[in-house]
Amino acid sequence: MTGASGFVGGRLAPALVEEGHRVRAMTRRPDSYRGAGEPVAGDVSDEGSLRRALEGCEAAYYLVHSLGDASFVTEDAAAARAFGRAAAAAGVRRIVYLGGLGDDADDLSDHLRSRREVERLLGEAGVPVTVLRAGIVVGHGGVSWEMTRQLVAHLPAMVTPRWVHTRTQPIAVDDVVRYLVGVLEAPEAEGRVFEVGGPDVLEYLEMLTRVAEIQGRHLFVLPVPLLSPRLSSHWLSLVTDVDLQTGRNLIDSMSNEVVVRDDAIRQVVPFEPVDYDTAVLQALGERARERRAAKQGEGGRRRHLGLLARGARA
Repeated sequence: MTGASGFVGGRLAPALVEEGHRVRAMTRRPDSYRGAGEPVAGDVSDEGSLRRALEGCEAAYYLVHSLGDASFVTEDAAAARAFGRAAAAAGVRRIVYLGGLGDDADDLSDHLRSRREVERLLGEAGVPVTVLRAGIVVGHGGVSWEMTRQLVAHLPAMVTPRWVHTRTQPIAVDDVVRYLVGVLEAPEAEGRVFEVGGPDVLEYLEMLTRVAEIQGRHLFVLPVPLLSPRLSSHWLSLVTDVDLQTGRNLIDSMSNEVVVRDDAIRQVVPFEPVDYDTAVLQALGERARERRAAKQGEGGRRRHLGLLARGARA
């Protein structure tokens, strides 16, 4: 599995282990990996390391994207080619890839076109690729979710460009993980593209206002139709910790409607995804628990240092 320590991978690895699978977690720094599975050294820019990492694996999850780099299209294409070749050489029988929703008939953003290209390049060497296409994945630590949460948290009033009226179909990260686990051994999923989403189709503006309502906030919105994606990304970098390049790539994609057109995945992995409000509450709850744990850890460290200092004085 690539991206085993990332937003989705960090949840997927333990879920696969719980299902009884042996997981090899590929990372550039295996000595510092603390997640589920067996860490193995590998880098998507080094095909030799990929071949070594994939040796003996029956399936591979590809969860790599490089939105924070201006040359991400070229980098992602090269990485996908290398991974596909390495998987074929290692005898991998299936690749599972998490891509992005979006209608191919639309004028897709560079970000979404790159996701499509990666789908194709991963299978170029002959390994069947199962693709799950998702829109915004809601969960603590996800870039798109963090952008939403921080905008609501930091701005009592918001200047909004036209893209806030684009429709999307958000999905909880736990539901994405459930789909990713479910397609692994399903023979009917081999080589197919599936679209995944939650039950709610919402405009971005509705997503923002719902987060505000859940937190007991009032969000005042001022539409500004001429606010360009470039200006929007600078504005975003000022009020959130999403870096400028990532923000620009995400905002460019927000002019594309990302909704599920084909729900065939429901026949392969049948369950009811949670609604948007529930996904938001889960994400906020996870963030709160993480912050409490961090404070308790810091408090314990300070108490320990205090005891050491008193001991030294004695």
